[in-house]
This record gives sequence, structure tokens and C-alpha cells, in this order.
Amino acid sequence: MARLTGKNVLITGGTSGIGLATARLFIQEEARVVITGQDAQRVAEAARRLGPQAMGLRADVTSLSDMAAAAQQIKAALGGLDVVFANAGIALPKTIAEVDEAHIDSQLAVNFKGVLYTIQKMLPLLRRPASIVMTSTAMTERGIAGMSVYAATKAAVRSLARSLSAELLDKGIRVNVVSPGLTETPIYGKLGLPQAAVQEWAGALLKQVPAHRLAQAEEIAQAVLYLAGNESSYVTGANLQVDGGMATV
Repeated sequence: MARLTGKNVLITGGTSGIGLATARLFIQEEARVVITGQDAQRVAEAARRLGPQAMGLRADVTSLSDMAAAAQQIKAALGGLDVVFANAGIALPKTIAEVDEAHIDSQLAVNFKGVLYTIQKMLPLLRRPASIVMTSTAMTERGIAGMSVYAATKAAVRSLARSLSAELLDKGIRVNVVSPGLTETPIYGKLGLPQAAVQEWAGALLKQVPAHRLAQAEEIAQAVLYLAGNESSYVTGANLQVDGGMATV
């Protein structure tokens, strides 16, 4: 039997990378999936490729009004949600000397406020029992030069999960975190660096991974599936690192 039959799922940042891979896997497990993204055309194309079990909504996670509108559309279309995967995020490397207000604000807005706004606005839609999964990063456990602001915003996500676990458990809602290591996703093409610089940077980081390879987005999706499904019914407030041993070996 499929593991998510009859479940309604929201995935933010669902047009590429880990979000899209998770949407595909969840649909295979017979869930009805709503994906969001900032670009309407990319959202529509991703939903088309995912098929009839997918619904695409253009919504900016940094906007309370966008997330409120998304919640209204989801309620009208599906009635409620069983799983929220707050996955949307950005990574912008800079040395501490280069960090400015815009650099901080942009990552804080997407990586932390976006997670908080998503959960806040979708909370009334969650049926019981329900599961919330947030995306953090293995970089919160191992310092990486140039990633101080990104890692700090993702550490805030990890802290948020602990607090919300305490707040929501009695309401029948579990909250957990998945923390990917280096993963082969389009995020590396969005770093604002020349391709050669990205390859050099990623190559240097890869030397720190005991598994000696990048993760595939589908491998992270499997971890999200575990945290979303009944198999993890006694797991809450946890941080599941999927990083090839980068932070622990």
C-alpha cells in the first residue's frame, strides 16, 4: 500500500531541486501535492510535469498576504492539509567583510520568515494527526567559510522546530527538520557566482564529505517522506541529517 494515500501535502519551493523531487515521490505514494514558487510560469510548468495529482500556486513565502491567499486557495480546492514541507530557501555566499544589510535581509526573509509565515498561515488547515517538515542544512553543524549568514538563518529554522514541537505536539502536529548536506540541485546555479567559481567552491567542499559525492535530491526526498509519514509517528523535534557524514564523521 502507498504510504501517503489520501494525504494532502504542501511543498514550498517545489519547482526544482529537493522540493520537486519530494513532490514526485509523494505523488508516487498517492498524495495530492500543492507546490509553490515565486515564478508563475515555473510553477505552472512544474505542476504540468507532475501531473493531475499536483496543484501549482504562485506564492512568495516572504509575503504574509501571499501565504494567506495560498491557504485560502488550498482550503477551497482540498479542504485541508496533512503535511507541510517548508522547503523554500536561498543560499548566498559572502565573506564576513562583504556582508551587508541586503545580504542578511534577503536570506533571513526566505529562509526563516518564509518558513514561519508558511506554518502560521497553513496551521488552520492542518488535520490531525499532521506533520510539518522544515529544511535546514548540515552547515549548521559544521562551519563553512563564506556561509555564515546562510547557516545562521538555517540554525534559526532548527531552533524554531524545537519550539514549535513543544507548542504543537498536544495539538496532534509533529514538527521535524531535514538537514541536507551538499546536494546536486539548481541552488548552486543561484549563488550569484561565475560557474567556474561555483565548481571550485563545490569541489573544495566535496573533499570534506566522507561519502565522496553529492547527494541526489531524490535521496533527501526519501528522508522527508519518512518524517512526513506514519513510520515516524513517535518522532518530533528531531533533526535528520542527510549529509554523507559531512557533519558527524
